[in-house]
Amino acid sequence: MIMVTVDRVGLDVDSNQAVLLLKVVEGGTILPIWIGPIEASAIAMEMQGIRAPRPLTCDLLKSVVDSLDAKITMAKVNDLKEDTFFARLVLETGGRTLEVDSRPSDAVALAIRAGAPIYVAESVLDRAGIPSAPDNVVH
Repeated sequence: MIMVTVDRVGLDVDSNQAVLLLKVVEGGTILPIWIGPIEASAIAMEMQGIRAPRPLTCDLLKSVVDSLDAKITMAKVNDLKEDTFFARLVLETGGRTLEVDSRPSDAVALAIRAGAPIYVAESVLDRAGIPSAPDNVVH
């Protein structure tokens, strides 16, 4: 697994769809993941320090995890099948480690709220990553 950060959330002008750009921490690869507008908004709001007047779904889930004395330890984008990305949210509670199936957008939204690292499987980066040269950036 390779550590990434959220480079940005933007709009892919070709598809008019929201895209999450994950950037390899030690390297120049970008992983674009097309996501829904609500999920994009939840990620962007957290990155900008904006709080919704009422809890978003990811805020609610983070509160539930915290209330159960669990900790979000990482998010992993672990697979890519038929152009669909898969992720796992890793939690620790009571001395146990749990992995929960997740959409990448939800796993990332929760990881950034928890200050947890985000990782991508090398095989996913090999198949879907792009060099982060200026002419390859999605605007």
